[in-house]
Amino acid sequence: MNASKNLLFFALVGLSWSCAHYTDPLTPDEALKSFTLSDDRLQVEVFATEPHVLDPVEMVFDEEGNAFVVEMPDYPSKPEDGTLGGAIRLLRDTNQDGRIDSAIVFADNLSEATSILPWEGGLLVAAAPDILFLKDTTGDYRADIREVLFTGFFANNSEAQITNLHYNVDNWIYASNCGQDGLVKFMRNPKLPPISVKGGDFRFRLDRGQFEIESSTGQFGMSVDDWGNRFFTENSLHIQHAPIAGRYLFRHPFLPSYDVALNISDHDPDMFQETPAPYWRQERTKRRNEQFAEAKLDRHEYAEDHFTGASGGTFYGGNLLPDDYHGSVFTGEVAGNLIHRDVIQPLPNSPTFVAKRGEKEKTTEFLTSSDPWFRPAQLSVGPNGVLYVIDMYRQHIETPTAIPEDLKEEMDFFNGNKLGRIYQIAPKEAKLTHEAPKLRSKSSAELVALLAHPQQWWRLNAQRLLLEKKDKSILPAVTDLFLTHADARARLHAFFVLEGLNTLTPSLIKKALTDAQPDLRAYGLIEAEKWPELVPELIEKTTDLSPKVSFQACLSLGQYKTPAASTALARALSKHVQDKWYRMGILSSETGASFALIEVLQKEGFFDRMTPDKESFLNDFAHVVRTRNRSGEAQRLALLLGKK
Repeated sequence: MNASKNLLFFALVGLSWSCAHYTDPLTPDEALKSFTLSDDRLQVEVFATEPHVLDPVEMVFDEEGNAFVVEMPDYPSKPEDGTLGGAIRLLRDTNQDGRIDSAIVFADNLSEATSILPWEGGLLVAAAPDILFLKDTTGDYRADIREVLFTGFFANNSEAQITNLHYNVDNWIYASNCGQDGLVKFMRNPKLPPISVKGGDFRFRLDRGQFEIESSTGQFGMSVDDWGNRFFTENSLHIQHAPIAGRYLFRHPFLPSYDVALNISDHDPDMFQETPAPYWRQERTKRRNEQFAEAKLDRHEYAEDHFTGASGGTFYGGNLLPDDYHGSVFTGEVAGNLIHRDVIQPLPNSPTFVAKRGEKEKTTEFLTSSDPWFRPAQLSVGPNGVLYVIDMYRQHIETPTAIPEDLKEEMDFFNGNKLGRIYQIAPKEAKLTHEAPKLRSKSSAELVALLAHPQQWWRLNAQRLLLEKKDKSILPAVTDLFLTHADARARLHAFFVLEGLNTLTPSLIKKALTDAQPDLRAYGLIEAEKWPELVPELIEKTTDLSPKVSFQACLSLGQYKTPAASTALARALSKHVQDKWYRMGILSSETGASFALIEVLQKEGFFDRMTPDKESFLNDFAHVVRTRNRSGEAQRLALLLGKK
């Protein structure tokens, strides 16, 4: 960095940040030298720095290729004078050299905005207690429309508020809510009753005015793979999965209290950080362990090398990095100053997944830094396949609430709120393209072709724009893509373009149910729920060889109350009783929690030889019976148990 840039840097940050126990910030080029990658085929380069970006927590690329960044300088607490510092900037690379050289404030005066999503030429913004729609209609790159779409979300903890907006292949937009309480209203139709989102996340469809609670309790970080599977992040649990969607889990209120999120990591809680734990954490951990010892508790706290600040899990759906990275999930660890990589694999006999370390990261991390200010809050994949790292760059990233008062005395929790960096990771030999995609100028036919693009960013944006256009002249081409394309991902996107245009038919759904790709068969089952004439197909798929498909068939079939449905669910339970997700999923429906199902089980000898898994199901069924308190059911169950 030359002398003039150094002067600018120190003018921005002040001449001295040091104190007895904490280090000073590095310049962007100095920080770049602090990184170590596990793969020598890759390199890290600067993409954007202060003053063009300050306190970034998320970056997205819209359909034109514009890079928008959410800034959160108010973290970790709102200003006492009531001013709002949250902002969204449009980053500009005017000479297309791959490095940002200017920025425009698209919107400011935002309340703790943490996430954005391109939508209808503008941006959806998660800014608790609201989800907003912002749009520039004058061409000055400043939002002149600011509409509250949803309101009522929890807004009292910036680490646990509505965030992580994601448009998924199923045409729903998902958001993390961290399980927080809230009565959420849809302001475009205020006559609709508000819904409670307590204990779950949130999803909505603006094209149909639908919104509902979703299972899982994600914090800051959600990744969506090529098939629409969602993985979410919490501070100390860096990758989780919720196998049962909220529309099934909340069908009736009588289920036992289940942990609906599964930690799929096979290597938690260990990580390999290069930086030592900060002084406050070392001291607090020492004090806590002394208290545990005095109380003779079998408990030990770790100050470092354990996940405590996992953030921003991101699926890599690009094709620029080497092939072995496709399908990986990258997660920042803001307390450990590193980026972790997981390789996601389906479990062979269960409808969920396992997350494993990559071959190059058995004893290290994908990226580590020796700079304790490095705070990788989020990652992003651009249309060119580059993996971007959004670095909030703060001296302290933790909220003050859990830190002893005496240790807080020398800590300024806003140190660094005039700094921010974004890095790009790409192969060393890659010839990066910085040409803007300009998808809005594409014809409908060109967008249909992009449904088969090898990169997820292009497919999802093409799908979204096709539904925005509502151009039904494309139906023959989209149908042909669904029926004939060799890439199952293209068939999946075509299927949901047809769904979004309300043109799916039973015959097309039957085609999906026979697709070679299990995920597409599973989506076919979800759509088949809407067609009573397809119940025989739902029943048939309860015996599908894929756990993903047979499990979804059980969930979907639970929508119907017929003797045939009860029999099929009972037999599926008998086959998969060792899997708690099947037990929970079947019991989540009225049919699966009915005595008709119990009678089939009894008739076919399910209770003749009891096992712990069968006992677990029976105990859960008894809980449902007690909780719903229907006349005569308790006596009926007691009679059954007496005969067992």
